[in-house]
Amino acid sequence: MMPWAFPAPEDGTPIGFPRSPARGTLAGMATSDKASTRDRLLDAASELFYRDGVSIGVEALCRTAGVSKRSMYQLFASKDEVLAASLERRRPAYEAQLILPEQEPGTPRERILHVFERLEKSAAQPAYQGCPYLAALVELKDPEHPASVVARGAKDGMRDYFRAQAERGGARDPQLLARQLMLVFDGANARAGARVETLDGLTTETVTVLLDASGLA
Repeated sequence: MMPWAFPAPEDGTPIGFPRSPARGTLAGMATSDKASTRDRLLDAASELFYRDGVSIGVEALCRTAGVSKRSMYQLFASKDEVLAASLERRRPAYEAQLILPEQEPGTPRERILHVFERLEKSAAQPAYQGCPYLAALVELKDPEHPASVVARGAKDGMRDYFRAQAERGGARDPQLLARQLMLVFDGANARAGARVETLDGLTTETVTVLLDASGLA
C-alpha cells in the first residue's frame, strides 16, 4: 500500500482519487472515457514515479496505464505535466493521512505530534520510500519544473501548518519552530525512505524536545 493510500469508501472510490462524472448523465456520457484515461494515467504516474523515480519514460507510463501515447498527449503537453498533476491529485489524501482533522479535539502539541506518529506508521510499511514531494524536489533539481512547483507547495503547506499550531500553542518563535519541525520531518522521510533508519518513536521523541524548548504549551 502506498503511504498516502486509504480504505475505500462505500462506493469503492479510494479516498484522494477524483470521482468520474456520474454515468447515465449527459455530462457523464460525454466525459467518462476521457476522465477514465486521465485517471489511469495519473494512477500509473503516482505508482511508477514513487517506486522508480521521475526518470521513468513515456512508453512505460502509457503501457502501465493501458493508454496510447497519443491519448496521453491529448490530455497533457508532456510527461512533466503528468507528474505534476499526479502529485497535485495525491496531495489532499497525503495531508489527510498526516493531519488531525480540525473537527477532532486536540491541542497544538497533540496535533504536531500526530503528524510524526502517522509518519512513523507509514515508514513501517514495506512499500514506503519516503515523501513523494521531497523525492520529486531532490530528483528534479529544477525549481521551475511544474512538478517542483507542486511539491514545493506541499512542503510550504506543511510548514505553514506547523507554524499555525506553534502560534496557537504560544511558542516563542513559531517560524523557527516550524522550520525545525520541517527539518525533522524531511530528514526522517529521507532516512526512513532510504532504509537507513528505523523511526520507531525517534521522531516523536525528537519533536517533543523541540516543543519543550520552544515554550509550546
